[in-house]
Amino acid sequence: MHSRPARSLVLFNYDWDQAGYARWAREFPADSVGFDLFSFPSNAHLINFDLERFVDRLARQAPRRGWQAVTSNHEQFGALAAALLAERMGWPGTPVAAVLACQHKRHARQVLQRVAPEANTGFELLASRYGEPVPHDIAYPVFVKPVKAAFSVLARTVRNREELAALVRFRAWELWVIRHLVEPFERIARVRLPEAGSAHRMLLEQPVNALQYNLDGYVFAGDLRALGIVESVMYPGTQAFMRFGYPCAIPDTGRARALAVAKRFLAEVGFTHGLFNMEFFYDAAHDRLTVIEFNPRLASQFSDLYLRVDGVDLHRVALELAHGRDPAALPRVQPTAGAAASFVYRSFDPAARPPMPAADRRRELMERFADAMLFSFPKSPGQVARDFKWLGSYRHGILHLGGRDARELRARCEEASRILGWPAPYGHHETAGGLALPLPGLEPEAAR
Repeated sequence: MHSRPARSLVLFNYDWDQAGYARWAREFPADSVGFDLFSFPSNAHLINFDLERFVDRLARQAPRRGWQAVTSNHEQFGALAAALLAERMGWPGTPVAAVLACQHKRHARQVLQRVAPEANTGFELLASRYGEPVPHDIAYPVFVKPVKAAFSVLARTVRNREELAALVRFRAWELWVIRHLVEPFERIARVRLPEAGSAHRMLLEQPVNALQYNLDGYVFAGDLRALGIVESVMYPGTQAFMRFGYPCAIPDTGRARALAVAKRFLAEVGFTHGLFNMEFFYDAAHDRLTVIEFNPRLASQFSDLYLRVDGVDLHRVALELAHGRDPAALPRVQPTAGAAASFVYRSFDPAARPPMPAADRRRELMERFADAMLFSFPKSPGQVARDFKWLGSYRHGILHLGGRDARELRARCEEASRILGWPAPYGHHETAGGLALPLPGLEPEAAR
């Protein structure tokens, strides 16, 4: 008789993760637990959410449900919950202290200053707390972001005191949401990483003008293995992601610097197991790399890109790591593309309501592009207004496609966008090969 495969637990399993883990449902049967922060009534669970109680409940259920491993790529709650549960059950997992160190943005900057100061940027806490007047002694422009957040919420460059005051001026309901998003992390960090200080603060950073990239990799038995580098391209003149492309043309010196910095930082915080994503800027002209942040998890939006181009499924890598196995031995499947991208459709007009593609348009898209992966995000006027306050734009759709090369990928994206009724996520200043060229008078902005 064949033994049944070990059962896994996937926490906060939505969007790309839901599609990615579904590809391996037969080899890795799994249960999903966790709520969706972006849909009602699921997000009502935020009202009384407590990470410790959540993990306690899962630990009690694990023997009965047959769970033998846990994984999550959810930045807000899932990665930390998975680490806590793995620790409790004695399963393979990323150390809790390493997750906390990565997710507490001020503490991560302090660690980086110790081990790789050349890859850091100037930073300090915003002296005022939520609801207090903004100090007068801040040098502008300055990049502002929460000490603990996800999805680029409230992260942007501000150019004067009035812009900063408007950014951190919250209504009562906004403060309620922010506190309930941060407090589950805060309660754990207060005990497990007390030297980091409170996460209920905003961080000020010196802006960086350079192209943005993502180093993806994993650590197994303390050995760091790089998977690849994805390029982030912004909407011209903004800090909003327009697309993520793989592979990218970052110079070899930039790749080497990224890997060296990641090794030093992750070793310092005790990151001995698990997937990671390092967001960074690289200025090729001055051979200057600046870390944006470390994510102690798979960047699940990129998994599909690696699968198309390299034949490596990062969701399978995550499952192997969760079960304590070295992913290096995984076979590769036949690549289907020479270039792939995650295209992000945004509206920058608060009054606009981009049309959601009807069934006939979706059908035409799949008939024309069988490899397309489409997500649409219809929202109410109130939700759109919140997005503009917190993100500066409304992300209403994401499309994944592949092509033989960058030129064909752009052509396919433009045709697919026509079918969807959305403007293609390429700037008018870009070449047919898809490489971004700076517009006169526009410098790349610091992202997130």
